[in-house]
Amino acid sequence: MHCRLRTATLAGLLALGAGAAAQQPAPPYPLDVVPDKMPFHTPYGPPISLRRAQLAIQAAMAEAEKRGWPLNIAVVDSGANLVSMVRMDGAQIASVAIAEHKARASAKFRRPTRAFEEAVQKSDYRYVLTLDDVIASRGGIPLVEDGKLIGAIGCSGATGSQDEVICGVGAATINK
Repeated sequence: MHCRLRTATLAGLLALGAGAAAQQPAPPYPLDVVPDKMPFHTPYGPPISLRRAQLAIQAAMAEAEKRGWPLNIAVVDSGANLVSMVRMDGAQIASVAIAEHKARASAKFRRPTRAFEEAVQKSDYRYVLTLDDVIASRGGIPLVEDGKLIGAIGCSGATGSQDEVICGVGAATINK
């Protein structure tokens, strides 16, 4: 009886292992692909000025007001330091820190925060969540001038897609 139980357990474990192996993607595994060029390799430039940061915020705020979306909007410089921030009347208090976090992550990693959201949700790259300062929610967009990252804008207080739309309007004042 004891021998049968061991045999059944071993057979069950082997079947589980075979099932797990069958579910793995075929080589090369997506994370093992080595790109020829560095992704998101925009060089860092000089920090955005206060005047330019406020122009981006004003454009974003005007669009948010037009749509009736009270948001928090933050702009950081190329070193991910806060330059300017606005909390629209009625904007969610928790989103003050989130808007700044989105801007900082976008500047530090030189990419829109949508890239992190897609990595987690579409590609199941959960390891992304272990990286310092990542926020896997859209609404952070780099600000690039003359091919160099000068800062980033982050919006929060609505859905991720709404935050991203408003950030896009603010970013458009810089990213031409």
